[in-house]
Formats: sequence, C-alpha cells, structure tokens
Amino acid sequence: MNKLLTLTCAALVSTASIAKDSPQVLMVLSSYGKLDKEQNLVQPGYEFGELSKAYHVFQRHGIDVTIASPQGGKPVADKYDKSTQYNQLFLQDSEALSALENTLALKNIEPSKFDGVFVVGGKGPMFDLYKHAPLQNIIYQIYESKGVVGAVCHGPAALVDVQLSDGSYLVAGKRVNGFTNQEEMAFGKKWRDQFAFLLEDKLKERGAIFEKDGLMLNQVTIDGNLITGQNPFSTVDTARAMVTHLGVEALPPIEYQDDASVKLYELFLRDEVLAKKTYESKSDSYNLNMLAMIGVFQIRHAQTEYQVESSARFLSYVLTKTSHPVMELTLANAYIRLNQPEKAMNQLTKSAKKYPKNQQIKSFIASL
Repeated sequence: MNKLLTLTCAALVSTASIAKDSPQVLMVLSSYGKLDKEQNLVQPGYEFGELSKAYHVFQRHGIDVTIASPQGGKPVADKYDKSTQYNQLFLQDSEALSALENTLALKNIEPSKFDGVFVVGGKGPMFDLYKHAPLQNIIYQIYESKGVVGAVCHGPAALVDVQLSDGSYLVAGKRVNGFTNQEEMAFGKKWRDQFAFLLEDKLKERGAIFEKDGLMLNQVTIDGNLITGQNPFSTVDTARAMVTHLGVEALPPIEYQDDASVKLYELFLRDEVLAKKTYESKSDSYNLNMLAMIGVFQIRHAQTEYQVESSARFLSYVLTKTSHPVMELTLANAYIRLNQPEKAMNQLTKSAKKYPKNQQIKSFIASL
C-alpha cells in the first residue's frame, strides 16, 4: 500500500513538473473591433481564423496559451466563417471559448512568465496594437529574454514601434514580413484609408528587411527569435515555426483546405505536372471554389507577364473541374493581356455555350 502511494505521488509530481515546464505563449488580440445594435461591424477587430489556427497548433503541441488584449474581456472579431474545420475546433473547445470571452488586459501581464508571444492579425491591430505601450513592453522583454516573438498578417503592426534596451527598433536590420502593400490594395479597401500607415511601408521605414511572396501566398520569415507570417494562409506555418523555436518537436501538420489550396497553386508554379497529379490523387483535400478564387485574383492583380501566363494556365486547369462566368471572363481577359486574341475568342465561344444569357460574355465577344 505504501509502495503504491509512493508511486502515485511520484506520478503526480512528475505530471505537475511536466505541466510546469510546458512552454507558455501569450496570444494577443486587438480590442478595436466594435459592433452596432444590429451586430454589424463598425470598427475592425481581429481575425478569428488566425486565432483558431494558431491556438490549435499550440494546443496540440502541449503549449499553454494565455489570450490577452488591450482592454481585456471579450474582443470583437472580424466577420468569419464558423463552418471551417479550424474555427469549429475552437468553437467546440470550452476552455478556448472561456479564454476568449475573458481575455486578460495586457497591462496586467507579467512578460517574464512567457516563453513567447504571438500577435494575431486582422485590421484591428492597425488601429490599436501598434501604439499600445503595455504590449510594446511585453514584446521587448520577451524578445530580449530570448523568448520567441511571432506575428501574422497585420499582427506585425504591433512590432513597428517596439524599441529594445539600446533604443533601436526591434525590427531594424531584421528580416520580417506581413500583409503587403499589394494585398492591401487588393483586399483592404474598406478600412485602408483609415490606417495611420501601410504595414509594409512602416516596417521598411523602421529599418526592416521586408520579405514577401506573391499575392496571398504562404510566406513565413524567421530571423532568430523573430517569426512573422505574411497573411492568413501563413498562420499555421508561423505558429509551427514558433513551436520548433520553443524546443518542442513538431507533429505532422494538419493542412486545412484553404491553406492546402494556396500551396497547390504554389506547387503549380514550380511543377505543373506534379500539382495536377497531386490534386487528382486527393481532390477532397482542396477547396475547388478557393482554387478558382486564387486563379481569378492572381490574374487580376498580376504585375508581370509571367504571373498572368502561369495563373491563366492554372485557371484553365481549374475550369476543367468547375465553371462560373467570372472565371471564364477572367481567363479570356488574361489571354487578351498576353496578346492572344484567338485564344480569348475560343475561350469566350465555349463560355457563351455554357452561359448563353450572360451579357458580359456577349459584349466581350462583340468587342473582339
């Protein structure tokens, strides 16, 4: 009996030791979001999908998460899809929901208790996090204590005015990324004009070496204990990089359909044959509507002939799986930009058979 008691106590001590030794990460959300009486968003908040994706990465690796915001309490998120796998995981987690509904006020956070800090994006950080002194102090202390500092999308706005003990800006001379000017022009119309600055410009102004991939593609930049991700589709890999930096062995990744779809497009640019084979072998892993959207937006915002041509090939392939007048018209426009009017006409002729009542297709044909 005494031996059993001794073994039980030893196990409890061991469990307590493991829990105590678990890395501690502070996740930071904007408090700027605000709803009117009809529950319409009148001020932007944080990106729920970035919270849920990163939280799940930390949680499944045994990392303890504390959620905080400038004002504490329950912050308001930007509009989001509750049906996605990652958001469902969060919404069905009572512990996660409790932490979100009762976020700690950043002014009450003791930085020394944390091994890392992760700043969630959304448009809100561009209004409150970049100038929040308690957060700047937390980031500076964790960074100088060799903890890991991570941020994704607009989250790096929280870094722009952080100064180290020698008075230099944290990002000066560091490789970083975040939501790019191109992405802002393409997707930030609703709030962009109210920003005090564009994130890419401000990071460069502070002396950062700004790295970026194409429009809404996955880019994670690691410079020592500073880890930044470009946009929502970089969230999982940014969080996983933090996990590795914290000394935790990374588990095999869980790829959500939207992230996998972005990576399929990136693979297509490198190896078209392999990308097609990959899709055909596991089409359920991808979101076909997302793939179509990627093709359309990549063409619309392409800045080089190569980008137009490669994205046109991608969209042409997606059109063998699904169809929509916008996709058809976008592909025809791509051929015009490539000075290939015959291919444009052939595309429009096929489109007209699919959508005989579509006036835009008819007008486009008449213009050629």
